Amino acid sequence: MLSMNSETNTRANDSTKDSNNTAPQSNNSTKSTPVTRHNSNNSTIKYDKVKEEPLVLINPTLAYYLSLICVTACSIVTRFYRIDLPSHVAWDETHFGKHANHYINGNFFFDLHPPLGKMLIALVGYITGYQGTFSFKEPGLTYEDDFYIPIRMFCASLGSLLIPMVFETVWTLTTSLSAALMASFLVIFDTGTLTLSQYILLDTPLLFCIMSSVLSVTKLHSLFHSSPGLRWYLWMTMTGISIACAFGVKWVGAFTVVYVGLITIKELWDLIGDKRVSMIEIFAHFLIRVILLIIVPIVVYSSFFAIHFILLNRSGEGDGFFSSRFQTTLIGNPLHDLTVAKYVAYGSNITLKNSRPAGGLLHSHPHLYPEEVGPQQQQITTYTFKDDNNLFQVKPYEVDWPPDEDPVIVKSGDVIRLEHLGTRRNLHSHTEPAPITKAHYQVTGYGEDGSGDSNDIWIVEVVGEDVGEPVQALASTIKLYHYNIKCALHSHNLQLPKWGWEQLEVTCNPSIFDTGNYWNVEYNFNDKMETIQAHTQQPSFISKLLESQWVMGVNNNNLKPKEGEITSHPFHWPFNYMGQHFSAGNHRVYLLGNPIIFWVNLTLIFYYLFALLLYLCAMQRDLNLPSELIELCNKYMSAGFTLLVGWGLHYLPFYLMGRVLYFHHYFPALMFSSMLSATALDFTFKILSKPLVGEHNYYLFLGFLTSSLIAVLGYSFFLFMPLSYGMGALKSSEPDSLMYGLRWLDSWDI
Repeated sequence: MLSMNSETNTRANDSTKDSNNTAPQSNNSTKSTPVTRHNSNNSTIKYDKVKEEPLVLINPTLAYYLSLICVTACSIVTRFYRIDLPSHVAWDETHFGKHANHYINGNFFFDLHPPLGKMLIALVGYITGYQGTFSFKEPGLTYEDDFYIPIRMFCASLGSLLIPMVFETVWTLTTSLSAALMASFLVIFDTGTLTLSQYILLDTPLLFCIMSSVLSVTKLHSLFHSSPGLRWYLWMTMTGISIACAFGVKWVGAFTVVYVGLITIKELWDLIGDKRVSMIEIFAHFLIRVILLIIVPIVVYSSFFAIHFILLNRSGEGDGFFSSRFQTTLIGNPLHDLTVAKYVAYGSNITLKNSRPAGGLLHSHPHLYPEEVGPQQQQITTYTFKDDNNLFQVKPYEVDWPPDEDPVIVKSGDVIRLEHLGTRRNLHSHTEPAPITKAHYQVTGYGEDGSGDSNDIWIVEVVGEDVGEPVQALASTIKLYHYNIKCALHSHNLQLPKWGWEQLEVTCNPSIFDTGNYWNVEYNFNDKMETIQAHTQQPSFISKLLESQWVMGVNNNNLKPKEGEITSHPFHWPFNYMGQHFSAGNHRVYLLGNPIIFWVNLTLIFYYLFALLLYLCAMQRDLNLPSELIELCNKYMSAGFTLLVGWGLHYLPFYLMGRVLYFHHYFPALMFSSMLSATALDFTFKILSKPLVGEHNYYLFLGFLTSSLIAVLGYSFFLFMPLSYGMGALKSSEPDSLMYGLRWLDSWDI
């Protein structure tokens, strides 16, 4: 796939490459003519140039399906064992259970992640009779009945299907049953992957969609040398749908999109370099990929949000994260049935909502700023709840404005004052630093009975419109520039201390292009003006879709750990340095990987890099190596490099993230490292087996090595499986503990 020697590995075996993407049919149909050589004992050794011999000396088709059935059965047994325990809410089940309730009841909510995974969880609950009534209030809350079991079983089913997809992916890359078996058991026997599969979480839907993407693009690439046919189109369509689903569960799926994109670019580059392919054919290949790998995923991803908006059509706890226009679409929201003046006029009583995600309403109250933060003038904040103290009256900058005149519409470029209705003080700024953001200026309420000074004057700008454009309620995005200081009224997510009632800081921002300077008029009352129903200003689906992405992105980036919450650093993850508590009490569950598997995977990443370096040096030196060895190296180095890129793409970007991170973020990368480990081990076993034991015992020895590895992995799983199935109340330091003597690192809280 992402091979180093593209000319060697792409066009050399056109006639045989297509046979590598399905289970073997027979010895005659899957093998090319073997090369015969003689060893020192004059016995013949046959090397297959394309396909590896099956692990066991039986019909290859039977061996393939028996192996696939075996690993699938093992995955099902391990994932479904004790699925009903613990019978209480475990870890993040509290979040995703609540989200299922919202979907079933139709109440709008906000979450950091796209909706697909949560909608699937809700769908399973709904189909199995759950009414969305259990509170999921907190971890440890006992379930009232067994409604949670079918939902956990759904997640366990997706976790079980990871293993056959891993098996088929490695088989397609290497055409080796031994490699496919080792990769499968590396995933089956990992306690961390098992734990994530047994609870109502988004991790198994995410892993399932990622592995579906990886398998689909691997199958698609195996058909690269074939003319496009039905299977080619099906696998490409499956790839596009799968990456949309991965991205639709969590944005971590973006790394999978990049992985698929790199493979696609590599294929197009190889096509450009093939003089047998015309430019018209290359353009056709490019166009097909644009449609199936870009347009189709965008449409599928957008459809998830279309369903999301249809299901969540009632006002709920997530309304405040979204714009005023968005809120008009929600039944029961105060804005849905609100009647407002269409245009803002002088004399109108208005509320101003900050347009950033989760932006509050401009607010004031009689309390003053404390002496230590500047002049003791009236506090101006933003407040996320609708309140009478959010009301301001729009006035011209002239103090002696006659309020009885016919209404005059406020336009972009007008100079105004805003008077707080409750206290009759004007919105004011001066060159004193803001209470928290010292690079900004303080905003206060100033004056008495509407009178003040020139620092109360603001210039209105309708964003994206010309001077003279009328300001509309709900529809217009505006900025307010301070007339004297030339800064812009601004709000962000920084909370004031208790003296400010922990409301959000409002400042005057010298950086006038900051999106935190954007506001819109939400409530607008003027009995002399034409009125409209607020819901007539509802945004289009595309606007709601784009706003949802923006809100998720901003809040994802700003996600901080809760007080006392255990977080981790990406550097810890490959070392299995620290786990995460899932359940406490008498049924303790601790998310921790099988240390043998984690440490083997980490070691083999470095081993593969060393082997790759030797391989590249040998190719560069043009050493006279046996052709069968070169071909084996080409195949395994190419497969390993593809998996290494997948591991890096799903792991290294976390070092660049400023948001809070957790151990479970590593598990998509773990899928790739497990497949890479199996590939590296199988390559090593095949390289060593013939020189060590000769042709006669080659397959027995290879089977012995593979079986021994699986047995070691199985024993390590036997030791550490209480991490997933329940360790009991006793700590590992207690002699009667199930984990006694197994706390190999002090950082493991077991």
